[in-house]
Amino acid sequence: MSPLKYSTTFICAVFIAIRAASGEEVNIVGEVGGRVSFRPTSINPPVSSIIWKHKNSIGPVVKATEWDEDDGFNTPNQRFKGITTLDKETGEITITNLNIEHSGLYTIDINSKEQEQIFYLEVLAALPKPEIKIEKIEINPNAVYLICEYSETIIWKNSAGETLKGSPQSPKGELLKVEKQGNPEVFYTCTLKNAVRESTSDPVYERDLFEESGPWWIVLIVLFLILIAAPIFVLLYKFWPRFHKIVYNNLKGKPCIGAILDRLDGNKKNEDKPCEERTAKSTNEEMKQDKDRPNETLLNEGGKESPN
Repeated sequence: MSPLKYSTTFICAVFIAIRAASGEEVNIVGEVGGRVSFRPTSINPPVSSIIWKHKNSIGPVVKATEWDEDDGFNTPNQRFKGITTLDKETGEITITNLNIEHSGLYTIDINSKEQEQIFYLEVLAALPKPEIKIEKIEINPNAVYLICEYSETIIWKNSAGETLKGSPQSPKGELLKVEKQGNPEVFYTCTLKNAVRESTSDPVYERDLFEESGPWWIVLIVLFLILIAAPIFVLLYKFWPRFHKIVYNNLKGKPCIGAILDRLDGNKKNEDKPCEERTAKSTNEEMKQDKDRPNETLLNEGGKESPN
């Protein structure tokens, strides 16, 4: 590059820096695929021509769009063709379907005179819709980690609208430790935020984070029924002979249950022995009694008694 070109570049850079320092720079932020509009603070008629120029970090200054009263509107640069419009009354430029190449400095010439204002456009990558990953905590089944793996600013919220504080997650993003609240309708969201907009994940509900267990009130009802049923059973067993007979005949051989029935009957002979042994002994005694019982007699077809 010749010394003259170096000097020109240096002078332009200094001129831009001076204008930016004097408060003439306007910062605009857009998003890939989005739309931006910006214009000079004022425009004094009569206006015979308007030219918007663009300079990014990788190329020369180009005309983004222009208008003059003789030739009308023109978009000479392919980068802006079909996506750029110009309002000749206000000088406003509108660029749609933005991409990263549209970032950079913009200046406007009105009536062939460059205006003092400069505009710096930064086009950001489009925000994705975040997805929350779930990581179980083996040593604590009542807590999990929610992970949002993105580079943008992350905002955690719960179903009550409260903002929650996450912790840095390697290599990027944040994780949030949540504990079981006992309400399956509680949910959490992860929101990504940049200078243009926000993008929020689908909610993650507590019912999807933890294994469901029966409601606590069911346990209380079961315990209550047991406490009520036990005394009723004892009363029926001791004072209703038919109930006593049915229960004893069907349960006397069951381990421990037979021993409990013996205790209810006041049989204290085997109290010092394990319940299984007492039940077995009680069953053996019953079998012995059945064996020693006299044979029942049955009538044969001729009406005579015969031994069974």
